[in-house]
Amino acid sequence: MNETKFQIDQQIVYPSQGVGKITEIFEKTFRGAPMMYYKIYIEASDMIVMVPVNKAEELGIRPIVSSDEAAAALQSLSDEFEPITSDWKLRYQMNLDLLKKGTIADIAAIVRCLYNRSKVKELPILERKLYDQAKKLLEDEISIAMGVDVKEVESQIHAKLEPPGSTPKIKHIIDDFDDEDDDLMNDVSDSKKSSQDKDDDSDEDDDSETESADDDFDDSDDDEF
Repeated sequence: MNETKFQIDQQIVYPSQGVGKITEIFEKTFRGAPMMYYKIYIEASDMIVMVPVNKAEELGIRPIVSSDEAAAALQSLSDEFEPITSDWKLRYQMNLDLLKKGTIADIAAIVRCLYNRSKVKELPILERKLYDQAKKLLEDEISIAMGVDVKEVESQIHAKLEPPGSTPKIKHIIDDFDDEDDDLMNDVSDSKKSSQDKDDDSDEDDDSETESADDDFDDSDDDEF
């Protein structure tokens, strides 16, 4: 039986999903052997995910940071940072890797990078989605960590990103390639979705994958794990 790092009703961060709460820790048989799972409710998407306890750390699931760490992440939004490449494919992958790492500093770095890039040129579709996802994750975690209303956190984030009379804090932009247009981004998104669908099919027997569920947990889905 796996040792559980988190407790029921504990709020956590699941980088690829959002801020959530452990609603249940339960045992479920997988391939004839008992395995412990976290049942996590993600409020932002109104979704439940079930994660094997022994895979939680690998998936980047972590506790909410302290108020001091949250304040430091908020302050970092005003910092200068390394040059931004205009190659959207490279930029997107770099920020996606940061999101997978999932520390609050990494999430703040994504928000800072893409916000400032958007002041130079409108973000392509995938990057807009990534920016919105990272910003929502940052807002929710800071709100919980500092005990501040989400609306107030939104205002603080905006003030750090763009103080009155300021200019984007970018040293310069490396012009490797031009950003592609939204039509191409749609093609990339469709291609990525197709690839993910194939991965999902191949991972049906892999216990490292999380599962989505309705509020009513149905044991008839056991074979999906």
